[in-house]
Amino acid sequence: MAPVTHLTEHTLVQGGRSAAFATACVRGGVAAGLGVGALAVLVIVAWISSPFPDSGAGGALHLAAGLWLLAHGVDLLRTDTLGGLPAPLGIVPLLLSALPVWLLHRTARSTLDPADENRPRPSPAGALGAVSGGYLLVAAVIVVYSESGPLPADLVTAGLWLPGVVLGATGAGVWAALGRPLPGREEAAAALRGVGTGLVTLLAGGAVLAGTALVWHAGAARTSYEGIAGEWSGRVALALLVLALLPNAAVWAAAYGLGPGFALGTGALATPLGLLGDPAVPPFPLLAALPPEGRGGWPQWAAATVPLLAAVALGRSVGRSTGTGRARDTALAVLGAAWISGAAVAALAGAAGGPLGTGRLLAFGPVWWQAGAAAVLWGVAVGLPTALTVRAWGRRIPRPERPKEPRPPKPAKVFGKAFGKAEAAPEPALTATAPPSSAPAPGSGFPLNGRDDEDEGYVPYDYFPATWESPAYTDLPPHADLPPRTDLPPRTEPPRPSGTTGAE
Repeated sequence: MAPVTHLTEHTLVQGGRSAAFATACVRGGVAAGLGVGALAVLVIVAWISSPFPDSGAGGALHLAAGLWLLAHGVDLLRTDTLGGLPAPLGIVPLLLSALPVWLLHRTARSTLDPADENRPRPSPAGALGAVSGGYLLVAAVIVVYSESGPLPADLVTAGLWLPGVVLGATGAGVWAALGRPLPGREEAAAALRGVGTGLVTLLAGGAVLAGTALVWHAGAARTSYEGIAGEWSGRVALALLVLALLPNAAVWAAAYGLGPGFALGTGALATPLGLLGDPAVPPFPLLAALPPEGRGGWPQWAAATVPLLAAVALGRSVGRSTGTGRARDTALAVLGAAWISGAAVAALAGAAGGPLGTGRLLAFGPVWWQAGAAAVLWGVAVGLPTALTVRAWGRRIPRPERPKEPRPPKPAKVFGKAFGKAEAAPEPALTATAPPSSAPAPGSGFPLNGRDDEDEGYVPYDYFPATWESPAYTDLPPHADLPPRTDLPPRTEPPRPSGTTGAE
């Protein structure tokens, strides 16, 4: 029975993994369908609200399929040109790309993190392959469908960019489901943290530059916006397009601050040093914020503060993470972070730019390899000394604090204060003896200051009452350091001398 039971359990496990793999594949296809459906709804609403639709519902669906492929980095071909030759359209609205990337990330993460722990789930590699495979199957159908519309997909870019984007987003979801583990070596983990910090700083600074330039040229942008769209439906559609291209503007501004700048057509380049060549700028609200022609001044040169801050942030992050290691490890981590940042900037620059047509409109946006190389140089030139400085500052030896001297104790209060006199000296300093005529005889049983004369360590005081009646015995305060005595005999009247009367 044991072998049969073992085989049965093994078969059940294999059947559960197969079901989990199939479920993950279906989830990938559903994620692709949700992305296409969301874009189709927006396009159909715009088509219904348009007073002069150019095509029917089929054209709207083809447009939605083309936009979905464009969001994955696939170039589209415009066939309705004046010359009859197809013109490429390759600028990807980065905000539009956030929808499929988020759907893939969420699907992969939920596949490896189900709510029911008893349900079988595939391995991380199996989840990556299943989710990506299901998504790519639906993508292949959409590519074939787009070939019959006005915006067919370029098959070369569809075979390169589409699988890369899908695998990258799915891999990020699997990594998040596993708890976002970092490499075991401290230098590699520090490099990845520095890359994230530097990229966020660079893109945030680029967004600030783009927003400042757009506000500065708000009048020209408004004129261009009103000149393109006349009806309210066209204005809404143009506003959505401008919103989807705002991340592209941030990447363009970041490339401008890095130094290489961006192309404005074949033979035209905008850099902080100035605008070179004759730009072929189509009328568009975002392009109204371009720098002026001629040599650049201090407002254009100030854009270099963005990559400077990004490189400082990268070096500071790496220096703090590797502060306990050697200087060589810190330098290697900075070099690795600079190269990874350069690769990420090159990918973003390639996605943010692209062709808008043929001829002079063939090159628009940052040149990917120039932007990536500039990011590497900034990371090495500024990030490396920053990381070493932060490491050295964190390893400095703190000075020991000087201990404070203790305060001298306050002098104790003295018994003589009860008689209207103050004595600052401590009790052992009072060594004077009383006159023998007024002092009681030793062994008489009369206590002095609440103590017997036979007690060990007894020291007499130099203040005694003038008569036995004044001051009263009960008026004497007890000693500050001794508790009151309870084993003393009762007070008796001393004998009077002979020849006196009872009257005072």
